[in-house]
Amino acid sequence: MAKILLLGSGELGKEFVIAAQRIGQTVIAVDSYENAPAMQVAHDFEVINMLDGDALDKIVAKHNPDFIVPEIEAIRTERFYDYEKQGITVVPSAKAANFTMNRKAIRDLASKELGLKTAEYRYATTAEELRKGVLEVGVPCVVKPLMSSSGKGQSTIKTEADIEKAWEYAVAGSRGDVVEVIVEAFVKFNSEITLLTVTQNNNRTLFCAPIGHRQERGDYQESWQPARISDKDLYEAQDMAEKVTEALGGAGLFGVEFFIADDGVYFSELSPRPHDTGMVTLAGTQNFNEFELHLRAILSLPIFEISLEKSGASAVILASENNTNPTYSGIEKIAALPKTDFRIFGKPSTRTYRRMGVALVNDTLETPIEEVVEKAVKAASLVNVK
Repeated sequence: MAKILLLGSGELGKEFVIAAQRIGQTVIAVDSYENAPAMQVAHDFEVINMLDGDALDKIVAKHNPDFIVPEIEAIRTERFYDYEKQGITVVPSAKAANFTMNRKAIRDLASKELGLKTAEYRYATTAEELRKGVLEVGVPCVVKPLMSSSGKGQSTIKTEADIEKAWEYAVAGSRGDVVEVIVEAFVKFNSEITLLTVTQNNNRTLFCAPIGHRQERGDYQESWQPARISDKDLYEAQDMAEKVTEALGGAGLFGVEFFIADDGVYFSELSPRPHDTGMVTLAGTQNFNEFELHLRAILSLPIFEISLEKSGASAVILASENNTNPTYSGIEKIAALPKTDFRIFGKPSTRTYRRMGVALVNDTLETPIEEVVEKAVKAASLVNVK
C-alpha cells in the first residue's frame, strides 16, 4: 500500500483521506495548525509552515512518501522538482503544482502557449502598475492575487476610485510571499462552470458532468450538478481542459473553471486537485465522488467511466461569528429532511463566513436543478454555527 504525504489538511483533504483510508492507504496530513480537519482522520500528522522549504525537506525525508499530494497553494512548490528526482511522485506533477499555485504561470500557459480563449489581463506588482493595467483592460474588471485561495483578496473594480482599495485588499489576501496581482477584463458571462477533469496513467482523460456554482465574496456558496450548458459549449470546455491538463502532465483530478458567454467558452482558472464546488459529488451524483477519482488516478487504478447517477446540489454552512470553541445547532433539523445529507468539517475555530460544513441534496435527473439547489440552500440555513 502507498504512503501519501498530504500538504494541506482542510475539508477537501479530509474527504481525500477518508477515500484513501477506505482502500488501505497510509496518509500523513500536514498543515500550519493542529487539529486541522484531515489530521483528524489521517494515520499521522505534522505541523509546519509549508512555505519554509527546509522544514518541508525535513518532513519529506522523515516520512519518505510514495506520493506528495498538495491541497493548498501556500507551499514552497519549487522543491517539488527535487522530490520528483528522488523518485517521489508529486501529484499531479511538479510542473502542474508549480504552474497552478501561481495564477501567472497557468494563465500564460493557457493564453499564450495553448491559445485558449481567456479574458484580457495584465499583471501588477504595485498600485501604480495596477492603475495602468485597469486603464488598459477597462472597467469593470476583476483583481486577484497571483497566489490565494477561496476568493481571498479578490474584488471588482467598478470605477477608478476603487483601484487603491483593490490593491490593498489583494495584497492582504495574498498567500505566500508573492506580492503581485492579475487584473482581468470583466467577461459578460451567462454562467460559470467547473469541469472536473481526470487524467490517468495509460488511460484516457475523463470528464465529470459540468458543475454550476454561485459565488459571494469570491467564495462559492452553492454548486450543482449537472449544470445546463449546450453540447457545443461542453465540447469546447472539454477540449480546452484536455489541452491544458495534458500540457501540465501527471495523473489526478483537476478542477478546471470556465465562463460560459454568448460568444463561447472562456478559460478562467485551474486547480490540480479536488475543487470546493466539486463537493456536490458527495451527494451521490456520480459513481465515484471527486476525492475517490483523484485517489484512483493517483494510484493508477484504471477508471473505466464516470457516470452521472443523480442530480445534486451543495450549499455551504458558514460560521456567524468568531469563536475558538465552535457550537452547532439545527443539525437534527437537516438530518430529518428527505434526500438530504450534510458534512461538518470539524474545524477547531470559527470566524465570520468561515466554511464549517456543507448541506447536500440529491434527486432524480429529471428533477429541475433549480429545485434541488433551493432545497440545499434551505437545508444549510437550518444549521447555525457560532
